[in-house]
Amino acid sequence: MKVIVARDEAQACSFAAHFVVRRIQLKPDLVLGCATGRTMVRLYRDLVVRHRNGDCSFARVTTFNLDEYAGLPEDHPASYHSYMRAQFFDHVDLAPARTHLPDGNASDVVASAEAYEADIRAHGGIDLQLLGIGRNGHVAFNEPGSSLCSRTRVKRLTEDTIRANAPEFGGDDRVPRYVMTMGIGTIQEARFLLLLASGPSKAAAVAAMAEGPVSSRCPASILQMHQHAFVVVDREAAASLREEYDTVEQVLADPYEEYFWEGH
Repeated sequence: MKVIVARDEAQACSFAAHFVVRRIQLKPDLVLGCATGRTMVRLYRDLVVRHRNGDCSFARVTTFNLDEYAGLPEDHPASYHSYMRAQFFDHVDLAPARTHLPDGNASDVVASAEAYEADIRAHGGIDLQLLGIGRNGHVAFNEPGSSLCSRTRVKRLTEDTIRANAPEFGGDDRVPRYVMTMGIGTIQEARFLLLLASGPSKAAAVAAMAEGPVSSRCPASILQMHQHAFVVVDREAAASLREEYDTVEQVLADPYEEYFWEGH
């Protein structure tokens, strides 16, 4: 795991976008794992700008999202299908047929989850997986206590996560209680992981992830075991870290920067 500290959320997202664009330049047919959430809005905005500036094309990129709410219509304003269209898909040259999200409305959830895993394998696996982190240390919707080798499946949300997502639905009682989510084992198979976190509310989770024991109590801590996991956090999210880490400026000025992008 490599932790990189940015001045603020804007710099963290700009650097993360730079990372994504560089990976696409190196592999135009990249399989990109997409995440959602507040911080990702700014990242996708930066990617759209870079696309419009001619820095990269998404025409050959294929995407797989981490998760979707169970029982929520795809056109619901709070669904992740709607989120991805509004924040990213509708603004770049990404063909709809190349985008994939879990089916939260499948009649057979077990078969649907297995099919999602098979589809990822059929595309050669995920090259770069984007990730956020929950205040309780969850990645995707793998809540504390999740198996560290889990696969795509249905999960019940914790009350903490329900409260965190309530503003999107207009109240706790309107938040779906179940989701379809990639498992931790699925996430760990991606060739590169890029986790983005900002704000003081994420500081404890970031510290537990990066410097705590690897444990299902903090599912994101499994990133410590990944060869090419990159964690980009702003100063507020890095406030509880005890060790010293590189800044964005240091990484960009490193004479061995090309090795960084290649994942060495």
